[in-house]
This record gives sequence, structure tokens and C-alpha cells, in this order.
Amino acid sequence: MLVIGPHLSTAKGYAKAVDDAEKMGANTFQFFSRNPRGSNYRAYDKKDIEKFQRLREAYTFGPLQAHAPYTMNLASSNPKVYEFSRGVVIEDIKRMDALNIEYFVLHPGSHTGSGEASGIKQIVAALNQAIQGDAGITVLLETMPGKGSEIGFNFSQLKEVIHLTEHSEKLGICMDLCHVFSAGYDIRNCFDQVLEELDLQIGLVRLKTIHLNDSKYPLGSGKDRHMPLGQGEIGIEAIMNIMTHPCISDLPFYVETPLDHEGHKKELDHIKSLLEIEKPAATNE
Repeated sequence: MLVIGPHLSTAKGYAKAVDDAEKMGANTFQFFSRNPRGSNYRAYDKKDIEKFQRLREAYTFGPLQAHAPYTMNLASSNPKVYEFSRGVVIEDIKRMDALNIEYFVLHPGSHTGSGEASGIKQIVAALNQAIQGDAGITVLLETMPGKGSEIGFNFSQLKEVIHLTEHSEKLGICMDLCHVFSAGYDIRNCFDQVLEELDLQIGLVRLKTIHLNDSKYPLGSGKDRHMPLGQGEIGIEAIMNIMTHPCISDLPFYVETPLDHEGHKKELDHIKSLLEIEKPAATNE
């Protein structure tokens, strides 16, 4: 079954987001765990949370994904930034786990000049404090485009973070199509080979979710600019080949494109119509 949905705001409550996703024809969605550009989060009342849980079950939603705020940087050499980020990841993983959210995805961070080894060491230290062995939620490291001093733009860096984390069984990967393409992985022409390398470095079993988007910039640009599906350098043909690939077709796809609710609905409808075309025609024997 195709599990696909947009990134939605929860400003009006978790239950409202579930309703909005269902009206778009989605059966999952992604949302920020708190203000993406700040530090605050809104604590919703018991009534909203109970309705949220009822609706996601009634609509038979697939796994939901919470996204950490952009203000986090677990690899920062600035002690204040690191302490803020460490506190956020500890708090938000616990909060999202209490809501029975399946996945919590985060950008690994940027070492800002201290070096890759130092940045990875800090990321691992924070994750070791944040991830509990008895938690239900899975924490995902997002593949990054490789701008500046980002960590996580190649699979070997992600492998090292996972290997060094104590409860590594609770860690996985979210592949962002724009990011991985911008980092130089040719998912447009050589997706099988990209998956083979990921399997060799990390293990395909750890690939849990996909950020579905196109890229404004070409392969290996190191730039991060999401485009509507089919309107960028990856292209709709490659995106459909990725979505129907037997190794990942049953994973949740979270659409991260610069569109409003109506635009997302049209985009989801278009993707589903193309997937119907992809299905083999029934034969009468």
C-alpha cells in the first residue's frame, strides 16, 4: 500500500493536521516537533490529543514522522548552541514517543570548523543521552546535501554515527531525494547503485522513510532547494522509478515541496494517477 503525505503545520492542533491530510488524499504526514525556527513548542490539551489518536486510527494512517527544528545543531562547536540542541533532542524524542509517533527525523548537524571527527563525537554524545532502549520511536538521521560543514552528506558519515551510538537499534535513515542528489548520489540514473552503496555502508534495513521532493539544482551541487515533483533536476520519471522500486515502495513518503494545501492535494493526486498507470493491466484468461 502506498503511504504518502505532506509536511503539515500543527499550529491548530494535531487533530486538525490529521483532518487536513485526509482531505488531501494522504494517509500519513510529517510535522515539526516544535517551532522550526525557534525554541518553543505548544502543549496541546488532552482533548486534542485523544481526537488525534482516534482520527489517525479511523483513517488507517501509516507511520507519522516528526521533524526536529532547524535551530538544532548537535555538531556545533559553540557550547551554547550544542547545549540547546542536546536539550531539544532529549525533550522532543520523549514528547513524540509519548504521542506514539513512529519516527523522529533530525539533521545530524554542522561542525562549523571543529572538524568532522569532533562533530560526529558530539552528535553521538547527545544521541546516547536522548535515545532510550525501551522507547517505541525510531530516530532517523536525514541525508544532507553537503553545504558548508554539514555532516551526513555521505553514507560513511551516517554509518559512523550509527556505529558509535549505544542504542543503534533505535537509529535509521531518512533519505531526502533533493539532498542525496545534491550530495552527488545519482538517484536519477543510477538508483540501484545508490541503494547498493547504502546497503553496503549502512544496511537497507535502516532506510525507514523518504523525503519526496525534486531539486532545483543539478547533481552534486551541494545546494538545498526543494522543487515540486517533476519540476526540478531529478524529474518525474526518476521519481516514479524511485517510488516503485521494490526495495522501498512500501516505505512512507513525506512530500516536502513548496506548495500550499491545494497544491499538495493536486501533487498527491497526480502521483497516485501515475502509479495507477504503472500497474500492469489485468488480463482475462
